[in-house]
Amino acid sequence: MKFEQQLTLSYIASLIHAKYIGRDDFPVLGINEIHKVENGDITFVDHPKYYDKALHSAATIVIINKEVACPEGKALIISDDPFRDYNFITRHYRPFEPSMSQVHPTAKVGEGTVLMQGSVVGAHSKIGKNCIIHPGVVIYDHCEIGNDVILHANTVIGADAFYFKRRPEGYDKMHTCGRVIIGDKVEIGACCTIDKGVSGDTVVGSGTKLDNHIHIGHDTVVGRNCLFAAHVGIAGVVTIEDDVILWGQVGVQKDLTIGKGAVVLGQSGVGKSLEPGKTYFGSPTSDARAKMKELALLKRLPEVFEFLDKQDD
Repeated sequence: MKFEQQLTLSYIASLIHAKYIGRDDFPVLGINEIHKVENGDITFVDHPKYYDKALHSAATIVIINKEVACPEGKALIISDDPFRDYNFITRHYRPFEPSMSQVHPTAKVGEGTVLMQGSVVGAHSKIGKNCIIHPGVVIYDHCEIGNDVILHANTVIGADAFYFKRRPEGYDKMHTCGRVIIGDKVEIGACCTIDKGVSGDTVVGSGTKLDNHIHIGHDTVVGRNCLFAAHVGIAGVVTIEDDVILWGQVGVQKDLTIGKGAVVLGQSGVGKSLEPGKTYFGSPTSDARAKMKELALLKRLPEVFEFLDKQDD
């Protein structure tokens, strides 16, 4: 999430009553979790295992729970609970805005777009021209829909990211302040769910087509002209490049990349990044031809055991 205007290190630290290391006027441009940070962003870290990753990321301001050496060109905010203070900042700049009408007064709907009965458009969202939004579709706040998009019944665009911190008393929710960005000529089937980025963007590229009952997790980026069949489930922070096909019931693990033009056959489980231009099958996935040969050989195991038994006799 980018702030509407440039802020300063001293001002941000004063919001959460924290000590800081760096110039008072050190510039602060936005806030983002570690997977999506850019220069000028705040991020947070609260476990020694991830200190180096955060301190050497693209973020230039790090909220951290230990006073450490500050890398050159960066600033630190020392907090006894970075997760809590990160949430405080995001809630301060992206508070919940309820809507009591079909289209929030701050939303924008393009010429020729049809909003059917029971659809809802949240605060600060934008819908392009000549779209069809079917009954029961919910578009949360701060989402952007391109031109010539079709959203089928009961699909939800922009629900909160599934991101929680486990504490002794239970799970602490990460406040979602990101967006969903959908390109032009996208069609999304009935009962699909696409979550916002935690504090960045979840993206569906132009020309991509989704079947019914598909879930896309937070901060995932789907390329152009992809095709996903029913019951595909994609975790958070996945990169799916252009022209990828995922057939029915494919599951995709978090934080990986599926290369351009890859095809994953039905009921496969993707647990690691896949190279472009190949066809995959199985759980975990591997080259489809090799997997089919493996399955064919497994079917012949009874024959092998029978042969070995005869040799023993």
